[in-house]
Amino acid sequence: MTKVVHGFVMVDAWGSALNNAGLQPSERTENIVRTKVFWRERQAYPYVSGQSWRFWWRSTLADKMGWKLSPISREAKIAYTEANPIAYPDDDIFGYMRAPKGKKDAEGKKTPSETLTRLSVLKNSCLVSVGPQRPTEDFGTFSRFEGDPVPYEHEFYSTVLKGIFSLDVESAGVFKTMATAGSRNLPEDFKIPKEYAQKCKQVDRVFVLDRAIRIQRISDALSAIPHLSGGAMLARNLSRVAPSLIVLGAYSTGSHIFSHLATTKNDAAYFNTGALNQVLSDYESDRLTKVYIGREEGFMDSVNDDLSSLAKKHGGKVIVGSVASAVRGFCQEIPSLVA
Repeated sequence: MTKVVHGFVMVDAWGSALNNAGLQPSERTENIVRTKVFWRERQAYPYVSGQSWRFWWRSTLADKMGWKLSPISREAKIAYTEANPIAYPDDDIFGYMRAPKGKKDAEGKKTPSETLTRLSVLKNSCLVSVGPQRPTEDFGTFSRFEGDPVPYEHEFYSTVLKGIFSLDVESAGVFKTMATAGSRNLPEDFKIPKEYAQKCKQVDRVFVLDRAIRIQRISDALSAIPHLSGGAMLARNLSRVAPSLIVLGAYSTGSHIFSHLATTKNDAAYFNTGALNQVLSDYESDRLTKVYIGREEGFMDSVNDDLSSLAKKHGGKVIVGSVASAVRGFCQEIPSLVA
């Protein structure tokens, strides 16, 4: 049975410039840095790339959860990790593609290298502004010297970002040697190292980590969420990038059911409890855990009564609290998901 953790977040990006596009070719000056935006119906929406969000996530797992990250190798214009998901949890959860250049034999002929790939267990969207928001242009100067100061320009915005993520429970800690797209995670002739003999078992061409290790890796990946930190221009635009609101639940469907929970109301970002109530009812037969909703006091306080009513309506199947308590509560249910 499919077991997928679905998550929805809202990040209060106040006076932020979290992901920048750099210098644009058509700019009037070389001293201006633009934030990333995309256009929809002739309106600008600031966003943080999915890659940046993943970078914050992986870095937080190293700093907060003590993960030892997979070493990176580089060859000219390509780079890849160790592709060892047994030893390195980030290779397991975030996936990889290891395709080193082939080496030359004694006769100068290239010998093909074995390509290893792993689809990411943790998938995420980019973080996108809930409503349109044209970034504000600001000016600064570098003037700690004699003579005229050097001016420069940059952008920032104040908006609420939304994003979704999913984590495939059944794929965490499970590695294959079959040569199908995204599935040759390990070499065809892979043998379990002696130091992992008690932590990993082999079933045909599939290697499975000990259940306790799989539970810990999933728990770590989710427990890092309230501690996420990172982003560009933090020296003068310090922003909290951990969610101010989160929805977490595990379902037996890979279709992300929490993708439309944010909207605008009176030109401001708004959490749509009506939309959440609809998907909770529609997908009740697919629900594997309680659904946890976390909200920080001071952020969207206007929906507090609606959330309380929602929890009461669903009779103990919906738990409302803070972001940190929601994540902790959900993590207590992870062992029930891992076979």
